[in-house]
Amino acid sequence: MRTIIWDIDDVLNNLTKDWLELEWLPKHPNCCIHFEQLKANPPHLVLGISLNEYQISLDNFRTDLIGRNLSPSPEAIAWFEQYGSNYRHIALTARPFIAVPPAAQWVFQHFGKWIRGFGFVPSSRSTDCAPAYDSNKGEWLQWISVGAILVDDSPVNQEAAKSIGLKTVLIPQPWNNSEGSTKESFESINKVINSN
Repeated sequence: MRTIIWDIDDVLNNLTKDWLELEWLPKHPNCCIHFEQLKANPPHLVLGISLNEYQISLDNFRTDLIGRNLSPSPEAIAWFEQYGSNYRHIALTARPFIAVPPAAQWVFQHFGKWIRGFGFVPSSRSTDCAPAYDSNKGEWLQWISVGAILVDDSPVNQEAAKSIGLKTVLIPQPWNNSEGSTKESFESINKVINSN
């Protein structure tokens, strides 16, 4: 059985969109930025704030009740319901340590029927003091040495996966200039994973 490695945020859920609309904009009513305008991730420069200010807001949202109870992507749920049992699955996220336990709980709550493994690469924060075994998802993927395909929203992660021989599917987001719809990207997974 082939293994699919799944990014969580902005692939299995809509974290950035939900953070912007449920956390940032209500607290910053003068901000006129729409989700489609977030052409960079992290989007701090688009928002005119520091990286630290963005990270604090995002981390607070990820660990708050709303962030821990995000709805899963309807396209992801539909794909898993139809095809999930045909493959093995591992979730892989890049988050600071404080935001990892809520992510693991969320994954197994919504996708635990299919996803049986969970990995993370710590996103650097000044308060973290644990050892960093991997500095990015590419290093983690090389270490784990399983997986046929990475499904992610980051072109950087996509290139890292390709460099070690994994196939990839890029889920469209404003910051990655991917063509097609989210539904089309999910529909392409079976074709990509089974291509030579």
